[in-house]
Amino acid sequence: MDETQYIQLLEEHDIKPTANRILVVKALASSMQPLSLAELERRIMTIDKSNVFRALSLFREHHLVHAIEGSGDGTRYELCHSHDHDHDEDQHPHFFCEVCQQTYCLDYMDMPEVALPPGFELRTVNFMLKGICPHCREK
Repeated sequence: MDETQYIQLLEEHDIKPTANRILVVKALASSMQPLSLAELERRIMTIDKSNVFRALSLFREHHLVHAIEGSGDGTRYELCHSHDHDHDEDQHPHFFCEVCQQTYCLDYMDMPEVALPPGFELRTVNFMLKGICPHCREK
């Protein structure tokens, strides 16, 4: 992706494309795995943690990122490929390797159906599988 595409992605989600937000989107888009706040801060270097966190919070509100909880080092973030501003249509499971501490997207898998009791409204889903990844199993 080039900068024009990052700006377009932000605008599609009704987010004003500031320089900091463009850098955060670029870092997320260039990663093959979900990133923690600390990893994003290390990748960007020109923005402090509070500015990265504010951008991520705004991105969550506008369904531009998934927040993945339940991995070893806190919340991780990845770009959401949903095109609906009110509903996340890009939900998928994740796998956390207990050896190398990496979180992997299983975006080719469907989320299991869960029947909620009457009166409950589903907003987000975190489905985390934990075990050992193929790389670590080979060692």
